[in-house]
Amino acid sequence: MNTTETTARPAPVLEVRNLTIGLPAGADRPHAVQDISFRVEPGKILCLVGESGSGKSVIANAVMGLLPRQLGPASGSIALQGREILNAPQEQLRKLRGAAMAMVFQEPMTALNPTMTCGAQVAELLRQHTAMSAAEQRLEILDIFARVKLPEPERIYASYPHQLSGGQRQRIVIAMALILKPALLICDEPTTALDVTTQAEILKLIMTLQRDSETAVLFITHDFGVVAEIADDVAVMQLGALVESGSKTQVLTRPAQPYTKMLLAAVPSMSAPARPAVPQAEPLLEARELSKVYRMGSWPARRREVLAARSVSLSVRPGETIGIVGESGSGKSTMARCIARLIEPTSGEIYAQGRSLAHAGNRQLSPYRRHVQVVFQDPYRSLNPRQTVGASIIEGPVNFGVPRNEAWKRAEQLMQLVRLNPSALRRYPNEFSGGQRQRISIARALACEAKVLIADEAVSALDVSVQAQILELLADIQKRLSLGILFITHDLRVASQICDSIIVMHQGEVVEQGETRQVFNTPRHAYTARLLASAPGRDFRFQE
Repeated sequence: MNTTETTARPAPVLEVRNLTIGLPAGADRPHAVQDISFRVEPGKILCLVGESGSGKSVIANAVMGLLPRQLGPASGSIALQGREILNAPQEQLRKLRGAAMAMVFQEPMTALNPTMTCGAQVAELLRQHTAMSAAEQRLEILDIFARVKLPEPERIYASYPHQLSGGQRQRIVIAMALILKPALLICDEPTTALDVTTQAEILKLIMTLQRDSETAVLFITHDFGVVAEIADDVAVMQLGALVESGSKTQVLTRPAQPYTKMLLAAVPSMSAPARPAVPQAEPLLEARELSKVYRMGSWPARRREVLAARSVSLSVRPGETIGIVGESGSGKSTMARCIARLIEPTSGEIYAQGRSLAHAGNRQLSPYRRHVQVVFQDPYRSLNPRQTVGASIIEGPVNFGVPRNEAWKRAEQLMQLVRLNPSALRRYPNEFSGGQRQRISIARALACEAKVLIADEAVSALDVSVQAQILELLADIQKRLSLGILFITHDLRVASQICDSIIVMHQGEVVEQGETRQVFNTPRHAYTARLLASAPGRDFRFQE
């Protein structure tokens, strides 16, 4: 680097040099991160990308002084506004957290204290770092709540986290991070679980506040649409090493490294391809005019009704994938749970195997439980951590009367079908990666010889490369077994690539329904058009 370049560039807010952090003995590699160097300048956003296990979150936690004790010693340098903070005393780091640097975590429900109101949690931060009176604190909190576009700040101030939506909770966490105007903001996957419209609002909010305060932002994500939308610079991580870095345009359109090219090749396109027509056949599953009403409150308070889903009709044929998209609270998952009979619909009919099942009792539902299986978003929570994965896979068939030896042989075949070694059946869920656990969840769903899979946000939390593998796997299994798939997602890129037809839901109602290419290319309803326009990086052209 020449002297002219050095003097022309502003002093970085965060500078990481030759950072190396060890892993415990017995890990799959000696270092969590090794010899990492980068800088984040005032008013700039650096996106740190890479697959799970690449070391992105380890770097964020090292900057904040939150590294787990079991990790090995850290060497190198982390400078915040020119001050060395790697291995700094906890007392010094406590003074810097909130005031000079702040972090927004991926899951706001775990980042917030469920026993405290939202206002009280932000006030606690102000008490630690300022001399404001209680009245001044309240005014400051209401002001930041308004700035992050929270509705009814007074009500939000007095609300507990569980009383708010996911997007509102994330805004609370962002408000806490920004209220003291830190020089550095670290965002660790803050929009992964959000629908596209809420995600667009959160990203716009971060960019606006970052520009207004000249805040430096270190943004960790696996969503390349988000990277295309907000990044100034991009750094690509692989297995603890920094393999490529540069401007957004350079890395996303002219990548130099094969690993970066592989990641970008796995990003689903927003352009829906032409798909072969699904052969006409009797539906495996049919829902007619299905509705779900939740009745809330009790005497002596006034009772109220919440219409979660209204008059939804759909059918799934062999080899067909039906997508359901919409914002959080639109009724997607409620409808999926009604169809799977995990909850009972208020009205309407469900037909499968020539029988009406909307209001059937448990005994009549037993064959249906084998017919329709669900793959949930978080495989770690849906797999019993105390059972081997083999025990989890054979549990369903054994309960339906299949001999244990026969169920185990079927489990070995299914492990090969989902591209895992059958010897792994005797291991526990914590011994697998997120993508491997999702494959095991798919094998478990198929063990009961299901004809219909309901995938409820089954790939939304996965890296783009693992996501591509799971989607390819589902397509392959569907082709082999003529499965019908009901695919619930907020990821429009994924929906555009794998769904034969799309159902768009808004506030419990179906507002548009049709062939995927038609819905994506020429949406008829204003809500569908707004949903599509909110997809991050929609018009960005990645590597050719």
